[in-house]
Amino acid sequence: MKSRLFLKILLAFWLTFILMTQGLWLLFMLNNDRRGPPEQLMAEFVAPTVLAAAVDTVARSGPGGIERLQASLPADQAKRLTLVPVTDQEPAPERLITRMVRAPDGQNYRIGYRHGGDNPREVPLLNAPPELLLVGVLGGLLFSGALAWYLTAPINRLRRGFEQLAGGDLTVRLAPAIGHRRDELADLGRDFDLMARRLAQLVEARDRLLHHVSHELRSPLARLQLAIALGRDSDRGEPADMTTMVSRIERESARLEALVAELLTLARAESGQSPGDDYFDLAGVVASVVEDARFEAQAQNIRIDLIETLLPEDDRPPLKGNAELVRRAIDNIVRNALRFSPPGSTLTIAVDERSDPACSRITVLDEGPGIPEAEIGAIFEPFVRGAEDDQPGSGFGLGLTIASRAIAAHGGRLTAENRPSGGLQVTIALPIHPPQG
Repeated sequence: MKSRLFLKILLAFWLTFILMTQGLWLLFMLNNDRRGPPEQLMAEFVAPTVLAAAVDTVARSGPGGIERLQASLPADQAKRLTLVPVTDQEPAPERLITRMVRAPDGQNYRIGYRHGGDNPREVPLLNAPPELLLVGVLGGLLFSGALAWYLTAPINRLRRGFEQLAGGDLTVRLAPAIGHRRDELADLGRDFDLMARRLAQLVEARDRLLHHVSHELRSPLARLQLAIALGRDSDRGEPADMTTMVSRIERESARLEALVAELLTLARAESGQSPGDDYFDLAGVVASVVEDARFEAQAQNIRIDLIETLLPEDDRPPLKGNAELVRRAIDNIVRNALRFSPPGSTLTIAVDERSDPACSRITVLDEGPGIPEAEIGAIFEPFVRGAEDDQPGSGFGLGLTIASRAIAAHGGRLTAENRPSGGLQVTIALPIHPPQG
């Protein structure tokens, strides 16, 4: 690739060089047609001075003095100077500036200074001096080689990086090889590092997800196999409660079905597809979630307060997307807050449409133990559960992950932070999309 790029740069340099030299030559030729060639202009400028000196010399010293004057002049000027006796009024030759003078012996002479060339000038190759052509050839080789190396060195490093990445090496980085370059190729190398880092994170997340899924499936499958084995033993007359075994099988089957449903929901939220073009009322979705949550909260003696800061119904901004997916996300957050809220506490859910004209906000505040600061950034990852949440029937650690992906699919943000007074605050921000037409 380097040789191909080198030849292209070299040809481009030479073409530019030739065009520039020919353009300059054309400009000089057009200028010479109007004003004459530089040699003629110089001769016309010098001629009066040389002729005045020649007239004075011949008038004082006669024809012999002109030779001494020619010897003192530069060779180019000396050969232009002529002395001719005048016998009659013959016309002066063209390209000759003349002066008449009388020598001490009474003879009249015509002193001439030729200002034009007798023969046309020899035109060099490409109308340029050979030295200039040599400089163009050598300069083109050096410039093209240096520029080709400067461009191809980072490109070759980038190509090797892609080859390593395609071969499965996700640790390859180009930043050390780029050094302190500050150009578009350096930006491309840094973008490559970002891509490689993101791919490594995705592969790591995939491997971690597969590990967690296999772990979550192993326990219910083991219990299913045990229940089936005990059921078979009961058929041979061994003491076992067949009804209990069937209930166990049904419970574990339901758990497997719930896990598969959670994974399908997560896959749909992470698919990157548009969540939908339907418009829905966020306040209505939140009210539906709160109604269901209050029914469950009664058994735990937890009060749920709904605070709505809404715009007038006619001015209420609609949200665009999948209402069921958003409802599922909010429901997962509220259920997670209920799970950690102690009996007798209050769970507050606030809907705000006024503070930010660009988005609607839902805030869920509980009075639970909160989350250690070191772990708060990981609660939206799959199968991440707190120490107090790691118990039978507590879920799979996918609820907040699904919520995060669903909100992100709608262009929103999901954040969590510990409250100063205790408990966790989860905030959802969903952008407002005015209906088209």
